[in-house]
Amino acid sequence: MNAAEKKNDQYVRGAAMIVLSAFCFACMNVCVRLAGDIPSIQKSFFRNLVAAAAAGVLVWKNKEPLRVESKAYPALVLRCVAGTAGILCNFYAIDHLLIADASILNKLSPFFAVIFSLLLLKEKIAPFQAACVSVAFCGCLFIVKPGFENTEILPALAGVLGGLGAGLAYTMVRRLGTMGVKGPVIVFYFSLFSCLAVVPWIVLHFTPMTLRQQAVLLLAGLCAAGGQFSITAAYTYAPAKKISIYDYSQILFASALGFLLFGEIPDVYSMVGYVIIIAASCLMFFYNRAKATSI
Repeated sequence: MNAAEKKNDQYVRGAAMIVLSAFCFACMNVCVRLAGDIPSIQKSFFRNLVAAAAAGVLVWKNKEPLRVESKAYPALVLRCVAGTAGILCNFYAIDHLLIADASILNKLSPFFAVIFSLLLLKEKIAPFQAACVSVAFCGCLFIVKPGFENTEILPALAGVLGGLGAGLAYTMVRRLGTMGVKGPVIVFYFSLFSCLAVVPWIVLHFTPMTLRQQAVLLLAGLCAAGGQFSITAAYTYAPAKKISIYDYSQILFASALGFLLFGEIPDVYSMVGYVIIIAASCLMFFYNRAKATSI
C-alpha cells in the first residue's frame, strides 16, 4: 500500500468511525426516551455512571496519572460544570421534543464553541465564520418556533442551552488539551463530577425504576461510551477538518429511529431549520478545510 492509498484508507476509517459514533449517540437519545417517565436528572446519573466506569478502566489500562496541574483546575472545573449542565438540558429536551429536534439543537455546540473560543481563548473569528454562526442561529429559530402559542418553547430552549453547555465544555477540552491533560482523564473527571453533582437530588427525589428501565438506561450509558470512544478513534485516523461533517449523520439516524419507534414526523418549520443548520455547518466545514490547506 503506497502513501496515497494509506492516506485514503485512514480517511475512510475515520469517516466510518465518526458515522458509528453518530449512530451510537442517536441510539443513546432513543434509550433516554424509551426509559419512560423518569426525571431527566436521574437518567443523566445512570448515563454518566457507565461513562465514568468506562473512562476509569481506560485510564487504569493506559496507566494515565490522574493528577492535574493547578493551572488547569479552572478549565477542568468549567468543563465539568458546563458539560453537566449541557447533558441535563439535552436530556430534558429529548424527553419533551422530537428526537430529531433535540439532536439538531444539541448540534449547535460547534457554533457556540466558536463564540466561546473568541471570548475565552481569544481566538479570532473570521467574518465568514461569524456569518455561518448567525445563519445557524436563524435555523435554530425555525426549530424553537418562539411564540406564546408554542407549548414546547421551554424544552426547545433547554435544547439550545444544551448545545451552549456542550460548546463551552468543548472549548475547555481544547484548552485542557493545550495544557497536556489527556482525553481519558478529562472524560473520567467530567463523568465522575456529573454523577456526584446530582447525588443529592437523586437521594431526595429518587423515582423507583423497573428492571427494564434500569437496563435501558445502562444501555444508554453504553451507547454514550461507544459514541465517545468511536469519535476519539475517528480523530486518530483523520483530522477534524476532513471528517467532522459526517457527525451530522446523527440527524438522519435520529429522524429514522424517531419515526420507526415513536412515529415522529418533524413539521415543515423544523425541516427548514435542519437544512439551514446543516448548510451552515457544511459551509463552516469547507471554509475551515480550505483555510487549513492554504496555510
